[in-house]
Amino acid sequence: MTYSVKEIYKTIQGEGGQSGRSAVLCRFTGCNLWSGRQKDRASAICQFCDTDFVGTNGLGGGHFADPRALATEISHTWGISMKYRLVVFTGGEPLMQINKILLQCVRDKGFEIAIETNGTYKVPDDVDWICVSPKAGSKLVQTNGQELKLVFPQNGAMPKMFEHLNFKQFYLQPMAGPYLKRNIELAVAYCMRNPLWRISLQIHKIIGIS
Repeated sequence: MTYSVKEIYKTIQGEGGQSGRSAVLCRFTGCNLWSGRQKDRASAICQFCDTDFVGTNGLGGGHFADPRALATEISHTWGISMKYRLVVFTGGEPLMQINKILLQCVRDKGFEIAIETNGTYKVPDDVDWICVSPKAGSKLVQTNGQELKLVFPQNGAMPKMFEHLNFKQFYLQPMAGPYLKRNIELAVAYCMRNPLWRISLQIHKIIGIS
């Protein structure tokens, strides 16, 4: 299997329960809820995505012919230290490409594995940190994990719809865009009234890194 990757780079994880931690971010191309092209946004299930996941032209991106090649690139991106290694698989939708062989190859390089997914695919075994970000209008298949991170507000995806699911942490992430300030205020107010939920801010944007 060939893996198509938009970008691979070392950074600080900027969102959710792993926020602030050093990680290698591996962003796969493709998503089942939006093509990634602006001409298709209005007709997509997910219309608010702020991520470029089209093509393989990002930093460290490319086509990887087998799982060992991709795992080796992830390891090289981290550097020589074998301590506290974390890779975050994201997209797009990473589970369109991730399989158990790739996960094992990355595990063999000493990495803890985190996945950020829209939840429309089942996450394979042997993943340490599952972050599900539900999207209104899609069928949620992955209903357990370490964190549920809901972009807020979304018509048709209110927080109470997800509170019965088996997640350890529940986050509201204010929707980016021209109404970000208002959305932060709405998310703060909701969390104040409903303390199951926590605020997730995109701190990588606040501190000015990718």
